[in-house]
Amino acid sequence: IGVERLYAKSQQLSAFFLRCLAERGATLELASPADPAARGSQLSFRHPHAYAVSQALIARGVIGDFREPDILRLGFAPAYLSFADMEAAARQLAQVLASGEWQRAEFATRAAVT
Repeated sequence: IGVERLYAKSQQLSAFFLRCLAERGATLELASPADPAARGSQLSFRHPHAYAVSQALIARGVIGDFREPDILRLGFAPAYLSFADMEAAARQLAQVLASGEWQRAEFATRAAVT
């Protein structure tokens, strides 16, 4: 697959992920540029407990990362991620937020590396 096609797919994956979150009523502040052309193959969201949210997602098999002070960052690797993966990840994130699962003590303990 050519670089242009990979970039286009990454933009489509991130837009689809945002739609899936919205359909589930998950509200997070988008820290990445709203314009897909102005961002790379990732989305960053602000949440006051982004570290704990990222750890809860990792426990569910959704791998993202945390950036100080309050950023949850998710990447969209077009070579091996699918739209079904995006739907599943959005569902997991929405469930973590709605259930408050991120508030569990095991997710608040900071590791040396995230």
